Amino acid sequence: MSLQSDIESLWERSEDGLTTSDAGTDERATLDEFLDALEAGEVRAAEQDSDGWVANEWVKQGILLNFSLRETQRREYGGVAYHDVLPLRSTGELGERGTRNTPDGTVVRRGAYVGDDAIMMSPSFVNAGAHVGDGTLVDSCDTIGSCAQVGADVKLGANTLIGGVLEPVENTPVIVEEGVSLGAGCRVTSGFVVGHDSVVGENTLLTPRIPVYDLVDEEVVYGHLPPERRAFTRFVESSIGEHDLFDGGAYKPAVVATAVEDRTLEATEREEALR
Repeated sequence: MSLQSDIESLWERSEDGLTTSDAGTDERATLDEFLDALEAGEVRAAEQDSDGWVANEWVKQGILLNFSLRETQRREYGGVAYHDVLPLRSTGELGERGTRNTPDGTVVRRGAYVGDDAIMMSPSFVNAGAHVGDGTLVDSCDTIGSCAQVGADVKLGANTLIGGVLEPVENTPVIVEEGVSLGAGCRVTSGFVVGHDSVVGENTLLTPRIPVYDLVDEEVVYGHLPPERRAFTRFVESSIGEHDLFDGGAYKPAVVATAVEDRTLEATEREEALR
C-alpha cells in the first residue's frame, strides 16, 4: 500500500472509533513515516495545478491523525518543560543545506518542511504541515501556521502572521507564492493566496473578508492578491455611513493593489480609482 492509502485507511478507522489507546506499533510507524515525508517535502498539504491551488485532503487528514492518535507527553526545549503530542522537528540537517536557524526561540514543529538556504530568526514558529521554500527569510516574531505554504525566495517581515487552515480538510490553506515580500506586521489568514512576486506594505491584513481593489485589472477581488502587485491598506467608506457614534463618518479597511513597478502613484489618483 502507498502512504496515501495507509493514511486514508487510518482516517476511516478513526471515524469508526479508532482511538489513541487502540493505535499500536504499525499505526504509529505509519504516522512517523508520514511526518518524515512532510519534513522531506515529499508530500504537501496543498499543491498548484492548472486551476490554482488545491488542498491535499489526505495530507491534512494525516496531520490530524497525528494529533488524535498520539498522547500528550512531557518534553523539553531549551531546558524548559512543555507538554505536546508532537516533538519538535530535528534541525540537524539544515546547516548542511545552507539554512540558518538562530538560537533562543526558533521553533519548528515536527512535520514542517524548511527548504535550502532559508533563514529563520528567533523567536519564530513554524507549525506542523507548513512548507517554507528555498531561500525564504522568516524574521523575528513570525508565525507560520499549520499547512501554510510559503514559496521560495519569500521575505517575511518581523512580526508577520501567516495563518494556518487545518480544518476542514478540503479547504486550501494560506498560500504565499514565490518571490513575495511581506512588510513587518502583515497578517495573512483564512486561506488567502498572495500571488507571486508581490510586495505588501507593512501592517496589511489580507483575508477573504476584505476586498482587494486591483487597479491593474480594474476590478475588486476577494481571497487573493494577483501576482506582481504592490499592495497596501486603505480605508473606504463603510455602508454604515454617517452615524452619531462616528464623527466624520464610518470607514472600513480595504487593500489597494497597483503594479509592482508603479511605486509613485499619487494619492489623488488612488482616491479617484477607488471611487
